[in-house]
Amino acid sequence: MQIRVFEDAASLAAAAAADAAGRIRSAIAAHGLARIIAATGASQMAFLASLVREPDVDWRAVEMFHLDEYIGLPTTHPASFRKYLLERLIGPAGITRYHLLDGEGDPAAACRQVGDLVRRAPIDVAFVGIGENGHLAFNDPPADFDTTAPYIVVELDERCRKQQVGEGWFATLDDVPRTAISMSVQQILQARAIICVVPDRRKAEAVLASVVGAVDPMTPASILRRHPDVTMYLDRDSASLLES
Repeated sequence: MQIRVFEDAASLAAAAAADAAGRIRSAIAAHGLARIIAATGASQMAFLASLVREPDVDWRAVEMFHLDEYIGLPTTHPASFRKYLLERLIGPAGITRYHLLDGEGDPAAACRQVGDLVRRAPIDVAFVGIGENGHLAFNDPPADFDTTAPYIVVELDERCRKQQVGEGWFATLDDVPRTAISMSVQQILQARAIICVVPDRRKAEAVLASVVGAVDPMTPASILRRHPDVTMYLDRDSASLLES
């Protein structure tokens, strides 16, 4: 794992976006299409805003999958990840090939449908973050490190749900769905490259646990150390415990 630390979240986002855009351009040049996985959440906003401004990216040659979605949450809700991606990535970039998880219908059917599509060819680059509890996508601790299903239905733990309230997506804990569809850990690891964007002091403990010590399902993002091409982008706040 390569760890890059920047002075602030803005410079982190710009560097991660330049890296991501370069990998997309290279994939398109190599085989005419870049297949990507996009993350959501407050930590990804500046990164995606920088990414869609990167020059010379042929977004018409990009096929996008996303990591996770709440079950039972309509796309009109401010916390909907489909809404987030449509407004922050798909629309601004002009992506026409995208596969969103429908958490309002049959979750098992959504897992099968998008899972079949994601397995058709390798993913060139996955964009991920790390939760305050160390989660990777919505794989909360203890994460399933073994399943090879591309998407699974998961229960969200209380710390994860509290994070969503703390970030302002929901008014109260009771408003946060208790279940979600998530890309599995093993499917994330199938990506050729992973760019992990983690700003903010509140993520410092999770960052430390993810890069130091045992690879453990209780810190789901620690599994990233077993991937051959991961770059973790941190700011001084999120890296603060690594440097102490």
